[in-house]
Amino acid sequence: MIIGVLALQGAVAEHIRSIELAGGQGVAVKKVEQLAEIDGLIIPGGESTTIGKLMRKYEFIDAIREYAGKGNPVFGTCAGLIVLAERLEGAEEPHLRLMDMTVARNAFGRQRESFETDLDVKGIDTPLRAVFIRAPLIKEVGASVEVLSVYQGEIVTARQGNLLASSYHPELTDDYRLHELFIRMAQERGQTHVGR
Repeated sequence: MIIGVLALQGAVAEHIRSIELAGGQGVAVKKVEQLAEIDGLIIPGGESTTIGKLMRKYEFIDAIREYAGKGNPVFGTCAGLIVLAERLEGAEEPHLRLMDMTVARNAFGRQRESFETDLDVKGIDTPLRAVFIRAPLIKEVGASVEVLSVYQGEIVTARQGNLLASSYHPELTDDYRLHELFIRMAQERGQTHVGR
């Protein structure tokens, strides 16, 4: 499986490393045309407003909406989760509006801007090591969204069909099982759909 990482901002090399540890082939995606060559797309962390501006500048917004609309898997981590959301708390305009969820940015506040914890994630046998860095939170989800994990009562991992989102950075640890889960989503998609 060829998994692309949107290379506008964020931990692109770290995601590619995790993809390859999980048995996939990782590529940096810098042009819209590359979407036709990949089996799944990861939108990494960074700064969501900046990522949104760059996605508009390089014409990724409609292209990724179309890509996801065809059933191709898309995975947003940290700021990438914000980019996927249909609704954002506060004044910021949503970006892709793909996932039926309301998201709060930097929801953990300054005193706990960065921390690590072990999370129970549905579909993964033992707790997953998660790194939270000024993390967003999923405040509410629609009926089509499956909650995969919570931290202190707040939703931090969710899936809606071919869309996956995590509040934390799975690429910053040696635990690549969330990337494995995403690769499985791409494989399932490949078995039901010939050609992209």
